[in-house]
Amino acid sequence: MVSRPTSRRVLDATASIGEQVAAWRKLLGLTAAQVADRAGIARGTLTRIEHGDGGASLSAFLSVANALGQLDRVVDATDPYETDLGRARADEILPQRVRP
Repeated sequence: MVSRPTSRRVLDATASIGEQVAAWRKLLGLTAAQVADRAGIARGTLTRIEHGDGGASLSAFLSVANALGQLDRVVDATDPYETDLGRARADEILPQRVRP
């Protein structure tokens, strides 16, 4: 399998998310060591996330979001049923038993 280079848009998004994670940490008055410990990850992994390194695992990112009290917001941001399109399309294409 040949991998394609990461798009500029994705690189920009990882950098932006990393900056936002660092901002949340600082707004909460937490050190990197405290957040890493609460998230159950190495401090270096948190540093990678905060610097926009896309190689950090999704699990590590979600653990950090949880440690910062933002996990529910991250989950909600990816929920298609939180959008007008998602709700409208769910009525059209999903069977009744899987509708929320």
